[in-house]
Amino acid sequence: MTSIPACTPTTVSSPALRAGHELCIQRDPGSTPGQLTRADAAWPARLRRITRAALSSWHRPDLAETAELLTTELVTNALQHGSGSEVRFRLCLRDDDLLIEISDGCSAVPTPRSPAPDDENGRGLLLVEALADAWGVSEDGTTTWCTLPLTKRPQELDPAAEVTAPVLREMPLHLPADPSAVRIARVSGRTTLAMLDWPGDGHAAIAVLASLVDNAVTHGLQHGQDGQSISARLSLTEARELVIDVTDPTPHFPDFLEAVDGARGRGLWNARQRGARLSWFIAPGSDGKTVRATLKPGRVEL
Repeated sequence: MTSIPACTPTTVSSPALRAGHELCIQRDPGSTPGQLTRADAAWPARLRRITRAALSSWHRPDLAETAELLTTELVTNALQHGSGSEVRFRLCLRDDDLLIEISDGCSAVPTPRSPAPDDENGRGLLLVEALADAWGVSEDGTTTWCTLPLTKRPQELDPAAEVTAPVLREMPLHLPADPSAVRIARVSGRTTLAMLDWPGDGHAAIAVLASLVDNAVTHGLQHGQDGQSISARLSLTEARELVIDVTDPTPHFPDFLEAVDGARGRGLWNARQRGARLSWFIAPGSDGKTVRATLKPGRVEL
């Protein structure tokens, strides 16, 4: 275990990002240092569930137990001792490790304590130090982070962002960066599906494609910026699965799991109801993100 002293720069931007989740927690103003309201006290359990679900979707359930413990300790420490109106949680799968990052707006540098055997508190950072491969604090003191190593070699990993079966055929869709992209995707998608000869539910596939494109138009375009683009690609794998990729210029997807679960809008939730497995990632050399839906062959039972 490598412990990195406090006040060293965070290593967030060093390894390449493969997939990630971000969440902003609005603190309950009724909480005080060491005394959380019921609303704030519920957040550690929520973030544990989000962490486990994310690692499952990234095919890394082996990291879930330790990552849940680290998340609990960091976010609890931030809620109890941080300042400001919000706490930001970030979970990132990178080429070499899993990054857990908590920003609490407090510039006071957190340091491990030495609690007495009968003390009920004060062991959070000691657990982080014991469990994490590395941990540290940003230069301004507001962000505490830790990492867990990926024990498999990169070529052995099976992240949700990758097509796990060889691709037989793939075809791009050229879309405008405006609301008409949804209608054009529906029309072009039908022709593309026919050319791919996918043995699946075409109506479901078009609905999923439209949901992903609508999500890109609504949330992926950065207002007031010129030269933006949205692209889509439909691929048929040897396993006869249909892979739908939609790429937009925004390189992050806050609240992805909430969107898939229907807590934030119904677009991706509807895609999941159509049988799609959903993930998002940043492709090598890309400045934006790609949202991916994978559909199995056969009819979809709604």
